[in-house]
Amino acid sequence: MFDSRESAVRSYARSFPATFETAHREFLVGAEGARYLDFLAGAGALNYGHNPEFAKRALVDYIERDGLTHALDLATTAKQDFLEAFQTHILAPRGLDHRVQFCSPSGTNAVEAALKVARLVTGRTNIVAFGGGFHGVSTGALAAVGSDFYKQGLYATLPRTTHIPFPDSPMGPFDSLDLLDRLVQDTSSGVEKPAAVIVETVQCEGGVYVAPTEFLVGLRNWCDTHGVLLIVDDIQVGCGRTGTFFSVAGHPTG
Repeated sequence: MFDSRESAVRSYARSFPATFETAHREFLVGAEGARYLDFLAGAGALNYGHNPEFAKRALVDYIERDGLTHALDLATTAKQDFLEAFQTHILAPRGLDHRVQFCSPSGTNAVEAALKVARLVTGRTNIVAFGGGFHGVSTGALAAVGSDFYKQGLYATLPRTTHIPFPDSPMGPFDSLDLLDRLVQDTSSGVEKPAAVIVETVQCEGGVYVAPTEFLVGLRNWCDTHGVLLIVDDIQVGCGRTGTFFSVAGHPTG
């Protein structure tokens, strides 16, 4: 049925063609009854596991009292409750005054929104991204992805992006800040001053590489000095996956 009726544009199913029926916490159960320990976790999105009791009970209660399941960007009591909880438990304890943008369930939409804001605010188009990074596969986010695999046949359609090596990679350590400084300070470098720098504090798709604290501090200071926005893509390593809610917690970048 999947081969005959579903699009061939599939990814994970190609390398793991089991058919799953139920899931609870860290386990998946296949249609034939086999039980699997789930290390994929929805590409890192399900960091609380499948159907945790606290979330399942809240969801069922919400639906049973006819809570809104789709309201575009209209104000709802559910959104109000979320913002109040986010303010109380996440922002206030960290002394943060951030605004919240509600994007679609796809992480790439959050990246697209950030890139669009950066370009509109600065009036510049170039984005600096890092080799090994992964930010999504829609057009703007894809341009910032490091891997050639995702961009085959699409290079001519992608917005302007300059890639520089990450401070750590399979090639070894690299002084990324020095290169970034040279590209912007040298008016003959051929590189437009960027609207933003987008970075993952921990690269996942490119192998697990952790950005050094001194690099993140230096990058924050460099962006402030040159009027460049800093975008921290926390989609795969935020929400408590590194031990703190934001992966940059405790650093000036936070």
